[in-house]
Amino acid sequence: MNPLTKALDGVGACVLLFFQTVRYLPTLPRQWKSLLDQCLFMGYATLPLVVILSFFIGGVLALQFAYATVDIGLKEFIGTIVGLSMVLELAPVMTAVMVSGRIGSAVTAELASMKVYSEVDALRTMNISPERFLVLPRVVALMLVMPMLTIFSMVTGWVGGQVVSQMVDWIDLAPTAYYQSLTSAMTLSDIGKGLLKGQLFAIGIILISCVTGLRASGGPREIGAAVTKAVVVCIIYILVSDYFITHALF
Repeated sequence: MNPLTKALDGVGACVLLFFQTVRYLPTLPRQWKSLLDQCLFMGYATLPLVVILSFFIGGVLALQFAYATVDIGLKEFIGTIVGLSMVLELAPVMTAVMVSGRIGSAVTAELASMKVYSEVDALRTMNISPERFLVLPRVVALMLVMPMLTIFSMVTGWVGGQVVSQMVDWIDLAPTAYYQSLTSAMTLSDIGKGLLKGQLFAIGIILISCVTGLRASGGPREIGAAVTKAVVVCIIYILVSDYFITHALF
Protein backbone atom coordinates (compact mmCIF):
# COMPACT_ATOMS: atom_id res chain seq x y z
CA MET A 1 0.00 0.00 0.00
CA ASN A 2 1.58 3.28 -1.12
CA PRO A 3 1.71 6.35 1.21
CA LEU A 4 -1.18 8.13 -0.52
CA THR A 5 -3.43 5.10 -0.20
CA LYS A 6 -2.44 4.71 3.45
CA ALA A 7 -3.23 8.38 4.09
CA LEU A 8 -6.65 8.15 2.41
CA ASP A 9 -7.39 4.92 4.28
CA GLY A 10 -6.54 6.63 7.59
CA VAL A 11 -8.71 9.65 6.78
CA GLY A 12 -11.60 7.38 5.86
CA ALA A 13 -11.19 5.40 9.09
CA CYS A 14 -11.23 8.59 11.17
CA VAL A 15 -14.34 9.92 9.44
CA LEU A 16 -16.10 6.57 9.82
CA LEU A 17 -15.18 6.36 13.51
CA PHE A 18 -16.46 9.91 14.05
CA PHE A 19 -19.91 9.11 12.66
CA GLN A 20 -20.04 5.74 14.45
CA THR A 21 -19.28 7.56 17.71
CA VAL A 22 -21.64 10.50 17.23
CA ARG A 23 -24.65 8.23 16.94
CA TYR A 24 -24.12 7.18 20.57
CA LEU A 25 -24.29 10.75 21.92
CA PRO A 26 -27.73 10.19 23.52
CA THR A 27 -26.12 7.55 25.76
CA LEU A 28 -23.49 9.97 27.09
CA PRO A 29 -25.33 10.88 30.33
CA ARG A 30 -25.06 7.23 31.41
CA GLN A 31 -21.27 7.50 31.09
CA TRP A 32 -20.88 10.72 33.09
CA LYS A 33 -18.34 9.18 35.48
CA SER A 34 -16.11 8.00 32.65
CA LEU A 35 -16.47 11.40 30.98
CA LEU A 36 -15.49 13.20 34.19
CA ASP A 37 -12.44 10.97 34.64
CA GLN A 38 -11.32 11.68 31.09
CA CYS A 39 -11.83 15.43 31.53
CA LEU A 40 -9.69 15.44 34.67
CA PHE A 41 -6.99 13.38 32.99
CA MET A 42 -6.93 15.43 29.79
CA GLY A 43 -7.49 18.88 31.29
CA TYR A 44 -6.30 19.17 34.86
CA ALA A 45 -3.20 17.01 34.41
CA THR A 46 -2.19 18.73 31.16
CA LEU A 47 -2.75 22.32 32.29
CA PRO A 48 0.59 22.82 34.15
CA LEU A 49 2.55 21.72 31.08
CA VAL A 50 0.59 24.06 28.81
CA VAL A 51 1.04 26.99 31.21
CA ILE A 52 4.82 26.53 31.51
CA LEU A 53 5.27 26.09 27.76
CA SER A 54 3.12 29.11 26.87
CA PHE A 55 4.72 31.42 29.43
CA PHE A 56 8.17 30.91 27.96
CA ILE A 57 6.92 31.03 24.37
CA GLY A 58 5.43 34.46 25.08
CA GLY A 59 8.65 35.57 26.74
CA VAL A 60 10.86 34.39 23.88
CA LEU A 61 8.56 36.02 21.34
CA ALA A 62 8.80 39.34 23.19
CA LEU A 63 12.60 39.07 23.33
CA GLN A 64 12.92 38.31 19.62
CA PHE A 65 10.65 41.13 18.51
CA ALA A 66 12.27 43.61 20.89
CA TYR A 67 15.74 42.66 19.66
CA ALA A 68 14.69 43.34 16.07
CA THR A 69 12.85 46.61 16.70
CA VAL A 70 14.13 48.33 19.84
CA ASP A 71 16.72 50.34 17.88
CA ILE A 72 14.05 51.82 15.59
CA GLY A 73 11.65 52.75 18.38
CA LEU A 74 8.93 50.12 17.84
CA LYS A 75 9.09 48.35 21.19
CA GLU A 76 5.60 49.61 22.07
CA PHE A 77 4.25 47.11 19.52
CA ILE A 78 5.56 44.12 21.47
CA GLY A 79 2.12 43.64 23.04
CA THR A 80 0.49 43.58 19.61
CA ILE A 81 2.88 40.98 18.22
CA VAL A 82 2.78 38.72 21.28
CA GLY A 83 -0.99 39.02 21.63
CA LEU A 84 -1.92 38.24 18.04
CA SER A 85 0.76 35.58 17.62
CA MET A 86 -0.40 33.69 20.71
CA VAL A 87 -4.10 33.96 19.87
CA LEU A 88 -4.00 33.15 16.17
CA GLU A 89 -1.14 30.68 15.94
CA LEU A 90 1.12 29.72 18.83
CA ALA A 91 -1.45 28.97 21.54
CA PRO A 92 -3.65 26.59 19.51
CA VAL A 93 -0.75 24.93 17.70
CA MET A 94 1.57 24.43 20.68
CA THR A 95 -1.32 23.31 22.89
CA ALA A 96 -2.30 20.78 20.24
CA VAL A 97 1.27 19.49 19.99
CA MET A 98 1.41 19.12 23.78
CA VAL A 99 -1.95 17.31 23.74
CA SER A 100 -0.69 14.99 21.01
CA GLY A 101 2.37 14.05 23.00
CA ARG A 102 0.63 13.54 26.30
CA ILE A 103 -3.01 12.68 25.67
CA GLY A 104 -2.80 11.22 22.18
CA SER A 105 -0.03 8.83 23.16
CA ALA A 106 -1.85 7.77 26.33
CA VAL A 107 -5.14 7.12 24.53
CA THR A 108 -3.39 5.16 21.79
CA ALA A 109 -1.44 3.05 24.28
CA GLU A 110 -4.55 2.27 26.31
CA LEU A 111 -6.70 1.29 23.34
CA ALA A 112 -3.87 -0.59 21.62
CA SER A 113 -3.21 -2.69 24.72
CA MET A 114 -6.93 -3.48 24.96
CA LYS A 115 -6.95 -4.48 21.29
CA VAL A 116 -3.78 -6.59 21.51
CA TYR A 117 -5.02 -8.42 24.61
CA SER A 118 -8.47 -9.05 23.05
CA GLU A 119 -10.38 -6.82 25.48
CA VAL A 120 -12.01 -4.97 22.57
CA ASP A 121 -13.15 -8.28 21.11
CA ALA A 122 -14.55 -9.22 24.51
CA LEU A 123 -16.63 -6.02 24.53
CA ARG A 124 -18.05 -6.88 21.13
CA THR A 125 -18.82 -10.41 22.32
CA MET A 126 -20.86 -8.90 25.19
CA ASN A 127 -22.67 -6.70 22.63
CA ILE A 128 -20.98 -3.53 23.99
CA SER A 129 -19.92 -1.14 21.28
CA PRO A 130 -16.28 -0.01 21.63
CA GLU A 131 -17.25 3.26 19.96
CA ARG A 132 -19.77 3.95 22.72
CA PHE A 133 -17.82 2.58 25.67
CA LEU A 134 -14.26 3.57 24.78
CA VAL A 135 -14.26 6.29 22.13
CA LEU A 136 -17.23 8.52 22.96
CA PRO A 137 -16.08 9.67 26.45
CA ARG A 138 -12.60 10.45 25.14
CA VAL A 139 -13.81 12.41 22.12
CA VAL A 140 -16.27 14.50 24.13
CA ALA A 141 -13.79 15.06 26.98
CA LEU A 142 -11.06 16.44 24.72
CA MET A 143 -13.54 18.67 22.89
CA LEU A 144 -14.62 20.07 26.27
CA VAL A 145 -11.16 20.72 27.71
CA MET A 146 -9.34 21.89 24.57
CA PRO A 147 -10.91 25.40 24.53
CA MET A 148 -9.96 25.88 28.19
CA LEU A 149 -6.39 24.73 27.59
CA THR A 150 -6.12 27.06 24.59
CA ILE A 151 -7.43 30.05 26.57
CA PHE A 152 -4.98 29.37 29.40
CA SER A 153 -2.21 29.15 26.81
CA MET A 154 -3.18 32.50 25.30
CA VAL A 155 -3.35 34.32 28.63
CA THR A 156 -0.16 32.76 29.98
CA GLY A 157 1.69 33.70 26.79
CA TRP A 158 0.53 37.30 27.16
CA VAL A 159 1.75 37.36 30.75
CA GLY A 160 5.09 35.84 29.74
CA GLY A 161 5.60 38.53 27.12
CA GLN A 162 4.70 41.27 29.60
CA VAL A 163 7.04 39.95 32.31
CA VAL A 164 9.98 39.81 29.91
CA SER A 165 9.17 43.24 28.45
CA GLN A 166 9.17 44.77 31.91
CA MET A 167 12.09 42.92 33.49
CA VAL A 168 14.68 43.06 30.70
CA ASP A 169 16.62 46.30 31.11
CA TRP A 170 17.11 47.16 27.45
CA ILE A 171 13.36 46.74 26.74
CA ASP A 172 11.82 48.27 29.89
CA LEU A 173 8.25 48.47 28.60
CA ALA A 174 5.62 49.45 31.16
CA PRO A 175 2.78 46.92 31.71
CA THR A 176 0.14 49.55 30.85
CA ALA A 177 1.77 50.26 27.48
CA TYR A 178 2.16 46.55 26.79
CA TYR A 179 -1.48 45.65 27.49
CA GLN A 180 -2.80 48.75 25.75
CA SER A 181 -0.93 47.70 22.61
CA LEU A 182 -2.20 44.14 23.02
CA THR A 183 -5.87 44.99 23.45
CA SER A 184 -5.98 47.70 20.79
CA ALA A 185 -4.99 45.28 18.04
CA MET A 186 -7.10 42.29 19.11
CA THR A 187 -10.79 41.51 18.67
CA LEU A 188 -13.10 38.79 19.92
CA SER A 189 -13.12 37.46 16.37
CA ASP A 190 -9.37 36.80 16.63
CA ILE A 191 -9.85 34.86 19.86
CA GLY A 192 -12.69 32.90 18.26
CA LYS A 193 -10.47 31.94 15.33
CA GLY A 194 -7.80 30.66 17.71
CA LEU A 195 -10.34 28.61 19.67
CA LEU A 196 -11.78 27.19 16.44
CA LYS A 197 -8.30 26.09 15.39
CA GLY A 198 -7.76 24.37 18.71
CA GLN A 199 -11.09 22.56 18.48
CA LEU A 200 -10.40 21.28 14.97
CA PHE A 201 -6.98 20.11 16.08
CA ALA A 202 -8.54 18.32 19.07
CA ILE A 203 -11.04 16.40 16.92
CA GLY A 204 -8.28 15.21 14.62
CA ILE A 205 -5.93 14.26 17.46
CA ILE A 206 -8.43 12.13 19.37
CA LEU A 207 -9.77 10.40 16.25
CA ILE A 208 -6.28 9.58 14.98
CA SER A 209 -5.28 8.26 18.40
CA CYS A 210 -8.40 6.10 18.75
CA VAL A 211 -8.17 4.70 15.21
CA THR A 212 -4.48 3.87 15.61
CA GLY A 213 -5.10 2.18 18.94
CA LEU A 214 -8.07 0.15 17.77
CA ARG A 215 -6.19 -0.97 14.66
CA ALA A 216 -3.20 -2.32 16.58
CA SER A 217 -2.52 -6.02 16.15
CA GLY A 218 0.14 -8.52 17.08
CA GLY A 219 2.07 -8.60 20.33
CA PRO A 220 3.11 -6.09 22.99
CA ARG A 221 5.74 -4.58 20.67
CA GLU A 222 2.95 -3.28 18.47
CA ILE A 223 1.67 -1.08 21.30
CA GLY A 224 4.82 1.04 21.22
CA ALA A 225 4.75 1.17 17.43
CA ALA A 226 1.12 2.33 17.52
CA VAL A 227 1.93 5.10 20.01
CA THR A 228 4.84 6.36 17.90
CA LYS A 229 2.73 6.29 14.76
CA ALA A 230 -0.16 8.13 16.40
CA VAL A 231 2.01 10.97 17.76
CA VAL A 232 3.82 11.45 14.44
CA VAL A 233 0.59 11.44 12.43
CA CYS A 234 -1.07 13.85 14.89
CA ILE A 235 1.77 16.36 14.61
CA ILE A 236 1.75 16.13 10.83
CA TYR A 237 -2.03 16.64 10.88
CA ILE A 238 -1.67 19.71 13.11
CA LEU A 239 0.92 21.38 10.90
CA VAL A 240 -0.74 20.57 7.58
CA SER A 241 -4.27 21.43 8.68
CA ASP A 242 -3.00 24.62 10.34
CA TYR A 243 -2.06 25.99 6.94
CA PHE A 244 -5.44 25.22 5.37
CA ILE A 245 -7.41 26.44 8.38
CA THR A 246 -5.43 29.69 8.46
CA HIS A 247 -5.92 30.16 4.73
CA ALA A 248 -9.68 29.60 5.11
CA LEU A 249 -10.03 31.95 8.10
CA PHE A 250 -8.03 34.82 6.64
